[in-house]
Amino acid sequence: MRLANYINGRWVPATASDALPVINPATAEVLAEVPLSGEADVARAVEAAAAAFPEWRRTPAEERIQYLFKLKNLFEAHLDELARLITMENGKTLAESRGELRRAIENIEVACGIPTLMQGYNLEDVARGIDEHMIRQPLGVVAAITPFNFPVMVPFWFLPYAIACGNTFILKPSEKVPLSIMRAFELVEQTGLPPGVVNLVHGTKAAVDALLDHPDVRAVSFVGSTPVAKYIYARAAAQGKRVQCQGGAKNHVVVMPDADMEAATRIISESAFGCAGQRCLAVSVAVTVGEAHRAFREAIADI
Repeated sequence: MRLANYINGRWVPATASDALPVINPATAEVLAEVPLSGEADVARAVEAAAAAFPEWRRTPAEERIQYLFKLKNLFEAHLDELARLITMENGKTLAESRGELRRAIENIEVACGIPTLMQGYNLEDVARGIDEHMIRQPLGVVAAITPFNFPVMVPFWFLPYAIACGNTFILKPSEKVPLSIMRAFELVEQTGLPPGVVNLVHGTKAAVDALLDHPDVRAVSFVGSTPVAKYIYARAAAQGKRVQCQGGAKNHVVVMPDADMEAATRIISESAFGCAGQRCLAVSVAVTVGEAHRAFREAIADI
C-alpha cells in the first residue's frame, strides 16, 4: 500500500516515485510504503495552506476552536484504534501508546482555551502622551517536522495551537511511523475543517529542505536529534523564518545513600527503558553517591 499526502482537504498521491517501507519492529512485516515527497509536493501543500489562510485568520477564534472540541471527542472515541496503530509501527506497548494519546488529547484541550490565551492588552500613559497596545496575530503558513518516538503526541504539540491561533499548518511526520498520524488526520478531516487549513506531506530531507526554503512558510517547529535541530535552525533562520527546535539531551538521575533502592531502581528502569528507551526525557545517566553505589548495583541487577 502506497501512502498518500493530505493536501487541500484531499488525500493525493505524491509526485515522487521513490518510497521507503514502513516496518513493524516486532515482526519485521512491511506495513506500507511511504512516498519520498519532494519540492513539488511541498509546493502544492504550501499553496493550499496560503490560499486558505486569509479566510481562516478572519474566522473568529471561538469558531476555530469548535473544530478542536470535535477533534477531542473523535480522539477519545478512537483512542484504542490509534493506540494499536502506534504500537504496530513504533513498537511501544499498548499502555504507553494510550498514554501518548492522552497527552495529545490534553494539548487539544488546552488549545481550546486560545480565545483567552491569545488575548492582548492595553496600557494607557506608559509615558507622557504614549499608550501601549499589544495584539497577537497569526503568522500565516507554519510547519512542523516531527520524530518517530511519539508519532501522534508530538505533532499535537503544534497542530492544535497553530490552527486555533489562525495559522494554516503543514506537517512533515517521521517517515518511519506515518500510519498513526495519517489516521489522526482522517479524524481531523471528519471535523469539517476548511480545505487547506491542515496539510500533511510525507518524506525525508528533500521535503524538509523544501519547507525550510519556501518563502511562504513563515515559521517552523522541530523535535528530534541535536544535529538535525542545528541544521534546521540554521537553514530556516537564514531564510528569515521564526524557528523553534528541540534537540536531544542527556538526562541524569542522582541516587543518594538514603534512597529507597527498590523504588529508585524501579523508577529509573522505567524511565530508561519505557517507550523502547525513546522518551525525550529518558534517564540516560545514573549517578550514585557514596555507599549508594553497591546497593544500587545489586538492586538494579534484580529488576
